[in-house]
Amino acid sequence: MAVEIRLLGAGDAAVFDRVADEVFDNPVDPAHTAAFLGDPRNHLWVARDDGVVIGFASALSYVHPDKPWTLWVNEVSVAPSHRRRGIGKELMAALLAHARTLGYAEAWLATEGDNTAARALYRAAGGRESPDIVMAEFTLAP
Repeated sequence: MAVEIRLLGAGDAAVFDRVADEVFDNPVDPAHTAAFLGDPRNHLWVARDDGVVIGFASALSYVHPDKPWTLWVNEVSVAPSHRRRGIGKELMAALLAHARTLGYAEAWLATEGDNTAARALYRAAGGRESPDIVMAEFTLAP
């Protein structure tokens, strides 16, 4: 059976009843899932193999007073059992094509400098690395 790639919407929370190990960093939370899928500014594409989520790409739409709508790619993940099969590239292609249908002219993301697999995926998807971007993280919880 072929891997299915599809965009989820507000009524699709049950898709996460079956998720392969190591797709998400943490267990999927039903309340967070409902909030994410219920907001039209959030976009979540999943890859499923025989009904099991084996990968995803998530993104957020945002607008700023001096910039047009843009897509921020939050995270891309594929289960270790399904890596190196082009699934990440398919997810990225679906996500970027979706952004184009929304009329967005730009999408962006950030990743760790030593994450060679992610960097190769993003280059393969047509991304250009920027040498002058620095990411800062802020811990807000005690």
